[in-house]
Amino acid sequence: MPKNRKLILIVLDGVGIGALPDAYLYNDSGANTLCHIAECVMNFSLPALVSLGLGNVTPIQGVPPTHYARGGFGKMAEASKGKDSTTGHWELLGIITEVEFPTYPHGFPTEVLDLFMRETGCIGYLGNKVASGTEIIRELGDEHVRTGYPIIYTSADSVFQVAAHEEVIPVERLYEICQLARTKVLVGEHRVGRVIARPFIGTSGAYSRTPHRRDFAVEPPFPTMLDVLTAHGIETVGIGKIDDLLCGRGVSMAIHTHSNAEGIDRIIEQGRALAFGCIVANLVDFDMLYGHRQDVEGFAKALMEFDRAVPEILSTVHNDDLVIITADHGNDPTDTSTDHTREFVPVLTYSPRGKQNVPIGTRQTFADVAQTIAEFFEIIPPGHCAGTSFYSLVS
Repeated sequence: MPKNRKLILIVLDGVGIGALPDAYLYNDSGANTLCHIAECVMNFSLPALVSLGLGNVTPIQGVPPTHYARGGFGKMAEASKGKDSTTGHWELLGIITEVEFPTYPHGFPTEVLDLFMRETGCIGYLGNKVASGTEIIRELGDEHVRTGYPIIYTSADSVFQVAAHEEVIPVERLYEICQLARTKVLVGEHRVGRVIARPFIGTSGAYSRTPHRRDFAVEPPFPTMLDVLTAHGIETVGIGKIDDLLCGRGVSMAIHTHSNAEGIDRIIEQGRALAFGCIVANLVDFDMLYGHRQDVEGFAKALMEFDRAVPEILSTVHNDDLVIITADHGNDPTDTSTDHTREFVPVLTYSPRGKQNVPIGTRQTFADVAQTIAEFFEIIPPGHCAGTSFYSLVS
């Protein structure tokens, strides 16, 4: 096993690149996060990602193709059922979800909420419906402040979200409520993909969510590729919500962040500090702040801000190191829904000594990334790990 190389995997949360063939099953026909943003925003450009071949993957306005891509470029289909961050990240790390997590388009059943109150000690709740997070705190924030009852809501995704004002239910108490909901309530047939704490602040008419969100995911059913790396003594660093999505498994060092800007800073910092190991980072603002809020301009601005940081990120890698930039699902801000979209995701690679201008095609599963990580570190992946490595194409 080589002892002087690192791999950096960056997941741009919600940055899809075109509807999957089965998108109609999810009411996502025609979704295309990147292309639709590019069509709607003046002066949209991503020169650093162009240099990596993003424009070679599919036609994107303002993102032209190049004959001189610095690495490999392609796109990947999601083989798992669903379009959630949990299933997306699990698949990137080798686990395909065969049975979709349950969703609740009409709210959670009474028995679930009765059990929630018994287990958490909450004497009431508000909401219990599908809603946008910003809209529901606008609608129910005053009643929450008056009663002290947590606001419960969901979406088209498999999530149980609990919103609370930080001065009414302190953040640590909100985390405790969500942890109890995760372990004592949302189990068995109601085993949702994630329980999410959604704290907010402000006063009537001016409530706003804070960066203290926290995800409580289901524990992966099998070892992920990060579990395999740590079992081989390879250091792993999880930046953003990686640690939450994996329930802490396989992550040697967990670095929680509150914004894309902070996440990018930590990627650069750890890229410079780590000589041997694997960094996996999630940049959530694309999804959380812009996709779910259908903020096309904000989404575009965030993409261009990330693009400006790409050269510095790439400067942290040396010799045979490898950078992979991809996503976990789509979240088209131009469609009629505030939910995730079932899309292909882009995949771009860069290695200083690697091959350039390499089309890696349309991969059949995100798990090709897991197999690539295994081949990069010269590790035999476990039998349950799906996918096919593309490392030999780009190295």
